[in-house]
Amino acid sequence: MRVFVAGGSGVLGQRLVPQLVARGHRVTATTTSAAKLSLLERLGAEAVVMDGLDAASVGEAVAGARPDVIVHQMTAISMAHAGKPDIKHPDRWFAVTNRLRTEGTDHLAAAAEATGVSHVVAQGYASWNGIREGGWVKTEEDPLDLMTGTAAQAGMEAMHHVEDVVLRAGGAVLRYGAFYGPGAIDDQVTLVRKRQYPLVGRANGYSSWVHLDDAAGATVLAVEQKAKGVFNIVDDEPAPASEWLPHLAACAGARRPMRVPIWLARLLAGEQAVVMMTEGRGFSNAKAKRELGWEPRYPSWRQGFEAELA
Repeated sequence: MRVFVAGGSGVLGQRLVPQLVARGHRVTATTTSAAKLSLLERLGAEAVVMDGLDAASVGEAVAGARPDVIVHQMTAISMAHAGKPDIKHPDRWFAVTNRLRTEGTDHLAAAAEATGVSHVVAQGYASWNGIREGGWVKTEEDPLDLMTGTAAQAGMEAMHHVEDVVLRAGGAVLRYGAFYGPGAIDDQVTLVRKRQYPLVGRANGYSSWVHLDDAAGATVLAVEQKAKGVFNIVDDEPAPASEWLPHLAACAGARRPMRVPIWLARLLAGEQAVVMMTEGRGFSNAKAKRELGWEPRYPSWRQGFEAELA
C-alpha cells in the first residue's frame, strides 16, 4: 500500500517507517524541518516537509502522495518544539501538540476526504489516564479521564477530539502506552539519575508502557488490516509507580527514588503528576492481541527497561 505517515520524523515515526518499508509498503513521511528530509530518506521513505497546522500544506502533501492510508503521528513534544518538559503546566508544554491533535487532525481528515483516502490510523494515549473509578486496569470500553478543571484538561480533550474525528471516519485510534526506547525517555532518565523524579505518597497509581518498536509493530498491523475502532497498545503488565519507577532507576544505575508527600508534589509538580502517581489507571491489551494478532516483543517494561538501559 501507499502509506502517508504524518509526523514521520518523531520518535515513533522513525521506528514505524522502516517497519512499513520492510513489509513492502511505499511510504511518504513528513517532517516540519527540511534538515530531517535526509533522515527520512535513509529510513526508506519519500520525505516531504509539511506544516500540520496549515490546511493548504497538509492538503498539498496528501494529494501529492496519493496514499491508500494516512497514519497520524504528529506531535510537538520534543525539546526542539516544546522546550524543557513542564509537567506542572501541561497546557503550556503540550500547547502545539494539542493544536496538532485538534486542528491538525481536522486538516488530515479533510485531506483524506478530498483525495478519497478511505482509512486513517491515529495516535492516541493510554498510560495512566483511565477513568479514576473501579479497578486499576481499563479496557477500550472504559472512558478516559478528562482531568476536568486541571491544567491537563486541554490535552485530554484534544485526544478525545482525535478519537471522535477518526472513529466517525471509520478509522482506528491506537492508544499507546507511555513510550520508551531510543530517544523516548532520555529526559526522564536524566531526572531519575539526579534523584529529581520522586515517588509520590504511596505511589499506588498505575501506568502502562510500550516499547517504540512494539508500538510501531501494532501500527503496521492496524494499517494492513484496515482496523477500525480503539485499541490499547500497551504491554502485558500495567503496574503502580512504586514498582516501575524504582526498577527504571536501577536499570539506569541510579539510586532509589526519593519519596515525597502528596501536598509537596502537588505544589512542585502539579495535579497531573499527583494523579499519575497516586490514582492513575493502567490499560489492558487483550483487544489488540485478539483482534490485531499483536504480540509485544517486550511483554513487560521490566525486560524492556533492562534491554534499553543496560
